[in-house]
Amino acid sequence: MDCAEEVALIHGRLDHEPSIRRLTFDVFHGRMTVEFDPAALTPERIMAMVAETGLHAEPWKEAPAAGRSTRPVVWISGIALLAGLAAEGLRDGSVVAFLAHHHEETPPPAILGLFVIAIAAGLIPVVRKGLRTLLTLRPDMNALVLVSVCCASALGEWAEAATLAFLFALAGRLEHWSIARARAEVGDLLALAPQKASVVHGDHEHRVSVERVKIGSLVRVRPGEYIPCDGIVRDGSSNVDESVITGEAAPVPRSTGDEVLAGTLNVDGTLRIETTHAASATRLARILRMIEESQQHRAPSERFIDRFARRYTPAMFALAFVVMVGPPLASAGSWADWFYRGMLVLLISCPCALVISTPVTIAAALASAARRGVLIKGGAYLEEAARIRALAIDKTGVITVGQPQVRTLQPLDGHSRRDTLQRLASLESYSRHPLARAIVEYARTQGIAPGPVARFRSLRGKGAEGTIDDAPFWVGSARLLEEQAASEAQRPLRRGANGESNTPVPGAEASPFCADSLEDLRNRICAMEDSEHTVVACGAGSEAWALVSLTDPVRSDAAAVISLLRRQGLERLVLLTGDNNMTAQAVGERVGISDVRGELLPDQKTAAIQALLREERRVAMVGDGINDGDAIAAASLGIGFGAGGADVALEPAGVIIVTPRLENLPFLFRHARRSQRVIYQNVGIALLFKAAFLALAAADMATLWMAVAADMGATLLVIFNGLRLLRVTK
Repeated sequence: MDCAEEVALIHGRLDHEPSIRRLTFDVFHGRMTVEFDPAALTPERIMAMVAETGLHAEPWKEAPAAGRSTRPVVWISGIALLAGLAAEGLRDGSVVAFLAHHHEETPPPAILGLFVIAIAAGLIPVVRKGLRTLLTLRPDMNALVLVSVCCASALGEWAEAATLAFLFALAGRLEHWSIARARAEVGDLLALAPQKASVVHGDHEHRVSVERVKIGSLVRVRPGEYIPCDGIVRDGSSNVDESVITGEAAPVPRSTGDEVLAGTLNVDGTLRIETTHAASATRLARILRMIEESQQHRAPSERFIDRFARRYTPAMFALAFVVMVGPPLASAGSWADWFYRGMLVLLISCPCALVISTPVTIAAALASAARRGVLIKGGAYLEEAARIRALAIDKTGVITVGQPQVRTLQPLDGHSRRDTLQRLASLESYSRHPLARAIVEYARTQGIAPGPVARFRSLRGKGAEGTIDDAPFWVGSARLLEEQAASEAQRPLRRGANGESNTPVPGAEASPFCADSLEDLRNRICAMEDSEHTVVACGAGSEAWALVSLTDPVRSDAAAVISLLRRQGLERLVLLTGDNNMTAQAVGERVGISDVRGELLPDQKTAAIQALLREERRVAMVGDGINDGDAIAAASLGIGFGAGGADVALEPAGVIIVTPRLENLPFLFRHARRSQRVIYQNVGIALLFKAAFLALAAADMATLWMAVAADMGATLLVIFNGLRLLRVTK
């Protein structure tokens, strides 16, 4: 199954079966999914019904067989045709002279036999499909070619009939090859998912399939092996090649306590890993599912071409019939002459090139983008990216590196620096926010390991809270600190972690968290914040324990990328962030974005996107964090930045930049527009060929073989033009 015509053929046979509830198709992988009533139908019966259409179905396997190949019959048809043409050319002096005029006499038996072999072999992939569509009164290209070959043979145009049969079989083979080549582009990524894992039990281990590895299992990964599941390193150290997930070319060191991802390569050390996700829920598995589902989101142009072809083909049958019988009935010529012209109309109007032009182009574009590290979830999103003129960009992790570092930690109220950092790291270890990861890493460098936290809760756009040692603890932005002050202004001014009176450590600077000292805390935060630093606070209940200053450097290529986006025609660029206004404005000025909006909560980011949509109609949103999910979903095109981003940011996104390099943003828009240009080129090529040869037919200057060559030539031309997109331009 390689094209929409075959999907329509199966729909025509199965849609009327009452026991079949739902049919879905993944043309990219050649897969059909059937939901049916097992009490009334069996898989064997479904496969038999598919066989009635001339196609072949078998149960899906993760590594499906290549299927029945049409290559031998194409070769047989081509060799027989060439031999027959060569023999006729010897009789007429040249092949060109032979093809230049009609032949009423029957060729010698030996030559006729060669043409018949070419016709029979070329029609093998066509006969059952064509007859099926004719019997159901839903003629398609297979029916058109079958009728044309039979009529050409009846007219004695054996060479032209053989040429038509061979070229159509060859075009089908090339279509199959083009889809297979596009599938192969993501095949390397699919092969990265390991099939086996070495699970450790006490002093021994055994190999099991990754699907059987449970969460919390210990697996041993030796040098040169791929990591089978997401997990945490419990023993050992090694360099790990994470390029397939993160795009980083250089292996990164991983040791006890570090997170590792399925599908990444363990380079030089042995690791014992405690699994945190089942094989079906790993980050790699999620990416693979998105690749598999990408063909379900078909582009508007694909759907339009399919609808057009369904009406166009019957209309051309009707037109050809009128040409065949109209003039002879009006005594305007002989039946044989006008029948021949009607056959010309049928062959010239064949929509093969038109129908195949768009899906081949889109399949090639999706595959080449995936190879670059840009996962586009379907043709609909590819076409949407080509139309985008306004872009909203999250700051942290997109414009900035997304790897913040702790610069200072100021304990308050005489709290122990180590105790504060331990609680802070424990709470932040449950979060995936870049600032949280930075604090956990900073604690690790200080020899402090995170501890358990109960009732953890993420406060979107503000921070997080939980219970540590039976006492509440929170961490977050200055906004969260203000809310804590407002909600607990009436409670005791000085309180320890357990609700008891707290006595400052001698020499420590006291800073009680109350109405009198809130202004002092604001001043401290303003002093610590500048154009490159972000400040978070932490505390227990009504008491602030510490202020932490972090910095996240701007990507070195950010200004150049923003400039390139403007040159590409993205006229409206907006920077959205939950960070403080001073830092946000400084980053915007540095990279060249004047429209900067800081201190935004998730719902405010969403409102900003909705306002932009009212002004610009089409807006893309780029983000990677838990605070970006709603805004990404609200945009006309959501772009998730980095496969390591939060699920709420990646799931609603139509595009995921798996390799989180900022240069992939302009690549996405350039690639989408290039793909759209190729689609327009292919449609133009197909229609131009039709118009030119219909004009020749009207002037009585065309022959059947010319019509065949023109139609199949246009088909091959649009296929190869579309396959140019497999080559990623720089």
